[in-house]
Amino acid sequence: MTSKERAKLKSLAMKEEPILSVGKSGVTPELCTSCEEALAKRELIKLSVLKNCEDDPKIVARMLSERTRSELVQVIGRKIVLYKQNKEKPVIIL
Repeated sequence: MTSKERAKLKSLAMKEEPILSVGKSGVTPELCTSCEEALAKRELIKLSVLKNCEDDPKIVARMLSERTRSELVQVIGRKIVLYKQNKEKPVIIL
């Protein structure tokens, strides 16, 4: 992913609210499944790492990115932005 593409995705993500939350149990298979479904539909998702989650948000972001085979766009504080292009029906044109 180029820096221009990343910048565009960051600007789009600024307007979005988090649609998923990472809680006390951390990165679970159910959370990964929910992320994959959301990425397939929206391509760009924002997650929130709750304060009761003991894991570092950057580690959580890397784990989710690997498990969902998506691109990690950014981690700001306790917010994570992931992107995965839908090959069949692209929503976001980079």
